[in-house]
Amino acid sequence: MNLKGLAKDTAIYGLSSIVGRFLNYLLVPLYTAVIPADNGGYGVVTNVMAHTALMLVILTFGMETTFFRFANKGEDEPDTVFATSFGMVCVLSLAFLGIVFGFISPLSGWLGYAEHPEYIELMATVVALDAIQAIPFCLLRYQKRPIKFASLKMLFIIMNIGLNLLYFLVLGGRDILYIFILNLVCTALVTFFFIPEFIHIRWKFSMPLLRRMFTYSWPILVFGIAGILNQTFDKQAFPQIYDKADGDVQLGIYGACVKIAMIMAMITQAFRYAYEPFVFGTTKDKDNKETYAVVMKYFVIFTLLAFLCVIGYLDILKLILGKGYHVGLKVVPIVMAAEIMMGIYSNLSFWYKLIDKTYFGAIFSAIGCAVLIAINIIFVPKYGYMACAWGGFAGYGVAMVLSYFVGQKYYPIDYPLKSIAVYVLIAGAFYVVMELLPTSWPVWVRIGINTVLILAFAAHVLYHDLPQLAHRLRLK
Repeated sequence: MNLKGLAKDTAIYGLSSIVGRFLNYLLVPLYTAVIPADNGGYGVVTNVMAHTALMLVILTFGMETTFFRFANKGEDEPDTVFATSFGMVCVLSLAFLGIVFGFISPLSGWLGYAEHPEYIELMATVVALDAIQAIPFCLLRYQKRPIKFASLKMLFIIMNIGLNLLYFLVLGGRDILYIFILNLVCTALVTFFFIPEFIHIRWKFSMPLLRRMFTYSWPILVFGIAGILNQTFDKQAFPQIYDKADGDVQLGIYGACVKIAMIMAMITQAFRYAYEPFVFGTTKDKDNKETYAVVMKYFVIFTLLAFLCVIGYLDILKLILGKGYHVGLKVVPIVMAAEIMMGIYSNLSFWYKLIDKTYFGAIFSAIGCAVLIAINIIFVPKYGYMACAWGGFAGYGVAMVLSYFVGQKYYPIDYPLKSIAVYVLIAGAFYVVMELLPTSWPVWVRIGINTVLILAFAAHVLYHDLPQLAHRLRLK
């Protein structure tokens, strides 16, 4: 695979993610319209979804990255690698469901939903199905089938949106329980579309292979847990840390505004979907380190451009939220900056995966997670969800810096730091200008000035770096 292939697959994954997330955003104005900000119901949804994100990381057990590593090593048949990793995830998921349904009363009480254990039962089933689907989705990426991958992701989103619109708008429903029910229905339906893959796989489970995969994957699991806690700890723990009567209300406002900032998470996820098989597939190339450095630069450039676009048009994007949620929009630039650092950290993380020292990822992520948790515990009681936003920023920043400096010792890559720094400074300066524009000015004036700044940033890219990228693509 070359840079052209990476660009093509990223475009497909990215388009599906962008369109999918855009369509999924239709649920944000829907939920924030039918669930008032002072109701707290959206805070419940945010909290439950955050718990499921953590459990999904635990149940997949790092087997997504592990699958690519062992499938590309050539020591084992890819079908055997798939069957072994898929079997392990299935066993973990079924055991998880047994524990949840067997101890639902104490679990729902501990999570604060003693009166609604059905929330926990429904979302536990969803997360188990998501985990089981994760390895077949990896298989599609390994087989370079981004079209089917993207189609199934889009199918889930379209079905979920359609059923939510039917329930909340056509039928006039208001019970948030149906948010969880409809999620389960759509997730279950997607599972059936993997039947062709299951039929054509030669099923051979290997216990010796599983032991080797486990040795490789458990540090990735720790890395994943720490990483997802960086994303979700604030939403999981907020009702307990922010011990005030309006805890669910404040969490709902924060959760709704973070949805806008998650445009950046969508971009980094789309890039990772294409980049992971790309990296493991180019380990023997002579210029692989040079390629990784170039890819990092353009990743940073593109995410900075996306950052400026979101901030520049925030006056428009905020319309997807109910007016009662607009007070929390000040977290958007902080969370987006944190997501950029998370994306850089993810790109940097491949050095220890390639040299089979995945325990470094566990160490870096654990340190970053500790920073985030400390900031949340210390500052959330006083500053509320603003401390949540800054906690993520600090946690990702620490992990990113550690991964870079240690990586330069074990797997040195000559990243174009000066060029990257120039783009960061330009984007930072333009952001400050956008923020300093008086709110008393007409919206169209502010948007017009912001558009000029965004175009200036894009022009700098087109003049200084796009010709070089085009030249590299021709050579590849």
